[in-house]
Amino acid sequence: MTEPHRRPSRPHFSSGPCAKRPGWSLEALSDAAIGRSHRAKAGKTKLAEVISRSRAVLGLPDDYLLAIVPASDTGAFEMAMWSMLGARGTDLLVWESFGQAWATDATKQLKLPDCHVHAAGYGALPDLSQVDPDRDTVFCWNGTTSGARVPNGDWIRDDRGGLTLCDATSAVFAMAIPWQKIDVATWSWQKALGGEGQHGMLVLSPRAVERLESYTPPWPLPKIFRMTKGGKLTDGLFKGETINTPSMLCVEDAIDGLTWAEEIGGLPALIARTDANLLSIANWVGRTPWVDFLAADPAVRSSTSICLKISDPWFEGLPDDRKAGVPKAMTALLESQGVAYDVNHYREAPPGLRVWGGATVENDDIEALLPWLDWAYERVQAEYAAAA
Repeated sequence: MTEPHRRPSRPHFSSGPCAKRPGWSLEALSDAAIGRSHRAKAGKTKLAEVISRSRAVLGLPDDYLLAIVPASDTGAFEMAMWSMLGARGTDLLVWESFGQAWATDATKQLKLPDCHVHAAGYGALPDLSQVDPDRDTVFCWNGTTSGARVPNGDWIRDDRGGLTLCDATSAVFAMAIPWQKIDVATWSWQKALGGEGQHGMLVLSPRAVERLESYTPPWPLPKIFRMTKGGKLTDGLFKGETINTPSMLCVEDAIDGLTWAEEIGGLPALIARTDANLLSIANWVGRTPWVDFLAADPAVRSSTSICLKISDPWFEGLPDDRKAGVPKAMTALLESQGVAYDVNHYREAPPGLRVWGGATVENDDIEALLPWLDWAYERVQAEYAAAA
């Protein structure tokens, strides 16, 4: 196959940190409150702006709370787990590496006495009908490393007794989330809007607040996990009074991404851009014999972390210890050409490719990438054959 004639304008297809919004430059950070205290009026105003703009773009219910918390999505989700779990039995849904991490936290670190782990392999979902609405449920909305997501929130009962704790980091700003089904949600700035890392976001429903104010876990809580004082919620946390010092450059970048989201039409536009990227890849997969989606069921297929497997009989015939070398070699080849960065599969996932399709990625760049994937596969396949 000859080298494709068109290259992506921006070869950034990493699933985290993700592509910056179109047109981004360092000039976007020129108004950052650098050299200022985050507790002073200027800093607090910026932090509160991230909260208010995020609420507006996502359409959070008026009685839901939103905070900026330390340590990215991981810190936000562990903050919720350490503070709320243990009051009831816990169902944990696992179908990829991050869900497995939360199950490990619950069973090995918190040592919760009553845990049910419902698991499935990469690209599939566990049986959601097995979730008990009277137990707390811990799950990822979108499997960042498996390319599989829950199709909707219909499986979550409105009259549930337990809380739903949702790691939504590669779903928010790209997928429709029914907030009335969610009691706790977390995400990080460096995912769907292409912000810089450091802090995470934490959503609490009124039911989650009630749990925080009525339940004291039996284990000690680190300072950065504490959301209550004297049995009452710390209100300032939800007004931009962060627990530890944030980077005001990262804060400014988060504001920039949210401003861009508003300017292009808000959440409907973000979802439409993301869905268009998935459609382009789906059309290519449909006409390309060597590749398929890791998630076989279109209803659960991720539109952001789009995970692909090599379905060619030649590849299937390779020894298992050589299979991972194919997408690795493809990734290196694509990077050397400056057409795609960071598209190898997640280290714990089956060998394949992973392309970020979130709203900050232009559809023209997705379309330009696809012939290069064909080109790279043919090149690597020929190199393997020559070495045999």
